Amino acid sequence: MASYPGLIESLAIPNDTRIVFLILDGLGGLPMDERRETELQAARTPHLDELARRSSCGLLLPIAPGVTTGSGPGHFALFGYDPVENNVGRGVLEAAGIGFRLTERDVAVRGNFATVDREGRIVDRRAGRISTEENQRVSGKLRDEVRLDGVELFVETVKDHRVLFVFRGEDLQGDLEDTDPQAEGVPPLPPRSASPGAERTVAVVTEFVRQAGRVLSDETKANMVTLRGFAKHRPYPSLMDRFRLRSICLANYPMYRGVALLVGMEIHPILPDFASQIGVLGEKWSDYDFFFLHDKTPDKTGEDGDFDAKVAAIEALDRFVPEILRLEPDVLVVTGDHSTPSALRSHSWHPVPALLYSRYARPGMNEGFSELECLRGSLGRLDTRDLMGLVLGHAGRLKKFGA
Repeated sequence: MASYPGLIESLAIPNDTRIVFLILDGLGGLPMDERRETELQAARTPHLDELARRSSCGLLLPIAPGVTTGSGPGHFALFGYDPVENNVGRGVLEAAGIGFRLTERDVAVRGNFATVDREGRIVDRRAGRISTEENQRVSGKLRDEVRLDGVELFVETVKDHRVLFVFRGEDLQGDLEDTDPQAEGVPPLPPRSASPGAERTVAVVTEFVRQAGRVLSDETKANMVTLRGFAKHRPYPSLMDRFRLRSICLANYPMYRGVALLVGMEIHPILPDFASQIGVLGEKWSDYDFFFLHDKTPDKTGEDGDFDAKVAAIEALDRFVPEILRLEPDVLVVTGDHSTPSALRSHSWHPVPALLYSRYARPGMNEGFSELECLRGSLGRLDTRDLMGLVLGHAGRLKKFGA
């Protein structure tokens, strides 16, 4: 698909098969401290291991060798979209994820509430992971007290420490650099233009950050904001338009719901836990062709540097595999959008383990499901954006090419 743009779309046909994507966010890992195994190797995953022995396994490369991807591009690639050509700022994803309708006059940006010391240096990039309720209170202060000349400001709570800022006005541009340095012990970066023509937007954002610092100065934790992923909205062709798939998103986190919305998925109301996603999967089985299940916990624990918690998160998800298989999906994919090793406490460039289960899967030499075992799988190393074409082929959803 990467080599022949439009080919898969030209061959896609509808049928009555069911496809499930089980995405364990940040799945890939590394050994840490004295441990000689990755989190996935250390986890007890009898169901995934057995499934892997009956599946085509391999490693997915989200972007390119050595390139660390964000969650947005990682998911675009999983759904068969070129993650570079279709890169979209995180602000647009956050807006879509919470159902905020952007206009052509808007610039959206994902914000983090952060904690800074008296010298303005970041001591906690996530403000102690404040609760969503605390976020709503602090967001209200910004909404009530920040005023920008000629620009309307929207402040919308997303989840935990995450917040959406939308600047609405004339001649605003979305091509700005992040103010989040993605490091602690340093101050937030000043707003800067990433291309000519965004000077007015830079001035607006600079004034916003100044006022936000003043308004939040009496807060113990959330006393500053950092900004990531400035962007303006643009339309995307849907999974139905491209691949003839009736699709539904059962993910809970706003950003992933945002990606799903942008590619035309039906968005199910937020569910209390992953077990509820599995329950709705069964309820909606006859209504859709493509089901997007997602769990954030492996990524979250990896970013916290908590190896044991990430192991436990993977083990907890393993227990749901038999429930998915009881529905008899025609294709089941288990993978992640990127790697988040606890040893790095961040996303990384390492390829992501993946399995593809179907009646037509060609098992390899792998004896289980891990980074090392997937090296022995029959899929080999695959660009993530090529996965969708392979999935459609296994589901009988591609007609023959040529005579």
